[in-house]
Amino acid sequence: MKQDITSRLEAMRKMMTQAGIDAVIIPQTDPHQSEYIASHWQVRRWLSGFTGSAGSLVVTATKALLWTDSRYFIQAADQLKDTSIELMKEGLPGTPDILDYLIANLVQGSTVGIDGLLFSATSCGKMADTLSRAGLKLRCDFDPIDALWADRPALPQAEVIIHNEKYAGESASSKTVRILEKADAQGANAVLISALDEIAWTLNIRSRDVNCNPVATAYLYLAPEGSYLLIDKAKITPEVDKYLADNGVATKDYTDIINFTSNLPDTSRVLIDPAKTSITLTNALGDKAIRGTVPVAMMKACKNEVQISGTRAAMERDGVAMVRALMAIEHAMASGEKLTEMSIAELLTDLRSKQDLYFDNSFETIAGFRSHGAIVHYEATPATDVTLEPDGLLLIDSGAQYLDGTTDITRTITLGNPTPQQRHDFTLVMKGHIALGSMIFPEGTTGHQLDAIARQYLWKEGLTYLHGTGHGVGHFLNVHEGPQSIRLNHVPTPLTPGMITSNEPGLYREGIHGIRCENLVLTVNAMTTEFGNFYRFETLTLCPFDLRLFDTTIMTDDEIAWLNDYHAQVRQRLSPLLTDEERKWLETNTQPLKR
Repeated sequence: MKQDITSRLEAMRKMMTQAGIDAVIIPQTDPHQSEYIASHWQVRRWLSGFTGSAGSLVVTATKALLWTDSRYFIQAADQLKDTSIELMKEGLPGTPDILDYLIANLVQGSTVGIDGLLFSATSCGKMADTLSRAGLKLRCDFDPIDALWADRPALPQAEVIIHNEKYAGESASSKTVRILEKADAQGANAVLISALDEIAWTLNIRSRDVNCNPVATAYLYLAPEGSYLLIDKAKITPEVDKYLADNGVATKDYTDIINFTSNLPDTSRVLIDPAKTSITLTNALGDKAIRGTVPVAMMKACKNEVQISGTRAAMERDGVAMVRALMAIEHAMASGEKLTEMSIAELLTDLRSKQDLYFDNSFETIAGFRSHGAIVHYEATPATDVTLEPDGLLLIDSGAQYLDGTTDITRTITLGNPTPQQRHDFTLVMKGHIALGSMIFPEGTTGHQLDAIARQYLWKEGLTYLHGTGHGVGHFLNVHEGPQSIRLNHVPTPLTPGMITSNEPGLYREGIHGIRCENLVLTVNAMTTEFGNFYRFETLTLCPFDLRLFDTTIMTDDEIAWLNDYHAQVRQRLSPLLTDEERKWLETNTQPLKR
């Protein structure tokens, strides 16, 4: 494999020389600016061997470098070993960003090449300006991958399915009207949507084009006089074709997108989100493009009452699966049965798949034992899989796609004999989790303003974690969605009623253990006073935390009360769905925590 990487990079450099390109940037995305992508667009993975979901590869005439964030530092270092690709750790002091590196290492007049379909209009504009000021050129038409990747996977071919309105809570035609009304207020008479989850939400359609993310590869053009879904028509069944027609949507071929946008009437004023629309597509629209705020992301983020009710029901079924999984792990450890990290993932998938309305996992399960738990987005493979032992911490981050909701939960459990350090570290993380989950905050508050709440107890001891504390979660859609998040860097979107966000502080000691405690929370109204509206979080996830890992000597009475109240809710909601044996286990593992 390492030799394959070397030969691929050499072939890339030959293509660069022929095209007059001095450096190329290969991101981990697709023409829809997606975080999760189909195998056809796994170009960076194919060129580098690094399998993480985030990171960009830069190739110059003499070097190859991969930038990725803290979730993947350990994984990337291992996978890049002996490939000649240098790891660049984003966010650390002394690590230049990609453009600063290129400016420092290329001579004036050099050309940087990118595939314009893989970069948004916003990012491309910033890149071009920055490079130009340093005397460097940017070309947006360098796409040699088809010529290099002989066995490149085909475009995804999964059939489209209809997401029933009884789960979605609103019809596609109603959503279209609302979107076009908001576009009209921005001076547009049409909207072009590239983001796959926004298309799926708007039309109430789903598919299996992307692993664990129920989206269809397509573009969506909305206009009062007629809308178009640009998609491989082989994926549209007669039922779906009729459904789309009933909602005023005709179909065109996916690969016709540039020709379609280039030939729209001169009177077209097409609203696009420049941060989610590729520079190639933006250029094809030309003067017809109106760069503004496509309202779908915010509309999608604020779930309606049907979606919220469905998510609560999905959490109950998911909680049952989690209880059964935790019981099975406990029994296996007690009986000496062999369990591995990979078998934990298989167990969770099996138990979830037996629940009503299950569709798929919401991401590949992370099951990290001992030091593997410190690899934030670890995914066990046959080469890394380890057998669990009755001692040490096990971090399990998993979730499912149900027709009525998406789940994402992390629990860290002890497999026996927790050490004082393990209990101390776990309790610090939980103190942050409880503090954030208990917050009441005024209307307009952003996740950036709340992030430190979850980190404060770690910071007091010189500890931290480098990932965000919370991400938005879709409804039977992508497990990561915007526009809100809870993180150190500023994201301007306020936390708004109806938003579902994760609450997942952590602590990772490389080579020792990893701890993360995650629930999903719903922003709801708390009170209205003379100072305005105030919001709070309703915890949606239903599963016990490991009582054996709490150090009550560093907990306040309020923190203990929060945990006991949460466990009482878990017990009350899940018990009717469990067998007698399972209820007994749940009662034992949610008994009140005392000093």
